[in-house]
Amino acid sequence: MVETSGTCTDQFAPVREALAASLDDKDVGASVAVYLDGEPVVDLWGGHLDEARTVPWERDTLTNTWSTTKTMTAMCALVLADRGELDLDARVARYWPEFAANGKDDVLVRHLLGHTAGLPTWDEPMTVEDLYDWPTATARLAAQAPAWKPGTEGGYHAITYGYLVGEVVRRVTGRTLGAFFAEEIAGPLGGDFHIGLPAEHDHRVAPVIAPPERVLDPDAALPRDRPGNPHFPAETANTEAWRRAEIPAGNGHGNARSVAAVQSVLSCGGTARGVRLLSEAGCERVLEEQFTGTDSVLGVPMRWGLGYGVSNGQLPNPRTCFWGGWGGSMVLVDMDARLTVAYVMNRMLDAGALGDDRAFLILGAAYEGLSG
Repeated sequence: MVETSGTCTDQFAPVREALAASLDDKDVGASVAVYLDGEPVVDLWGGHLDEARTVPWERDTLTNTWSTTKTMTAMCALVLADRGELDLDARVARYWPEFAANGKDDVLVRHLLGHTAGLPTWDEPMTVEDLYDWPTATARLAAQAPAWKPGTEGGYHAITYGYLVGEVVRRVTGRTLGAFFAEEIAGPLGGDFHIGLPAEHDHRVAPVIAPPERVLDPDAALPRDRPGNPHFPAETANTEAWRRAEIPAGNGHGNARSVAAVQSVLSCGGTARGVRLLSEAGCERVLEEQFTGTDSVLGVPMRWGLGYGVSNGQLPNPRTCFWGGWGGSMVLVDMDARLTVAYVMNRMLDAGALGDDRAFLILGAAYEGLSG
């Protein structure tokens, strides 16, 4: 069995076994972290950066986490709301006046966070290069008509989510979302997670290993009769242009430790390792239901909270939120157990819109350890 590195308490030994089994089977390189009461009880990694398995995955290896990035973007909005600088019940146009165009004057900030705004993709054809041009990407969304009456339908905003929430954050703070996240969230928490990766970290990046099918739909979220806009292969994440851009729905670079370190704030009532970012009430807002039913983009039953999927009875505890990324990464925040579990890997598997079983096996092992 493949060896793993890092630390793991005896209680959570099943997680080490699950990671080793995954590295022995489907994974090339991966990291897993479990935080309990805001403190790390599992911080493991193993495998390799490359498919040829010649370069080992190290403690500080980073990789593109795709839509797990959305949880970081959501946290930026939640922190601003908790500080009283952003009203989640306000119209988006209050902060972004141009957004009111074409029947969107009644779109609320919460609609952006809950995937109910009716802007799941761009109507106008987009190129990958357009994603790197923030003014172009946001101006097109501001000018666009919603695909449904905002607030009435849930439809996963696979890429647009980051530009929508990110532009509101920029209008409120005067900073890009990546800068706000770095200075106000990742920095204080010591989270090695980046939305817009500085060149100095390139040497630590494990390139994503695309699935054999080379799926072209962003987040593999859109049905084949509603192709993604823009189309791009997963390997796009390995380019310098992608790394440098801020794409707050999908180009965050990190590892399991950094994801769990940041998201553990939510599982602990707003304070982790002596750093308070949110009030308890501010954390609870994540669980405010925005939509429940069949997501019109994903085509599966979903219950959306504010920026996260929330438990609809399928998880051990009701006050639980989660999300994951194209190809397999995931983070889960259990407020009842004060537990945070993160899994980040470089080998993507194409198993449909909501990922494969690797993260779920890690989650199962974490709960086994918790109850042991």
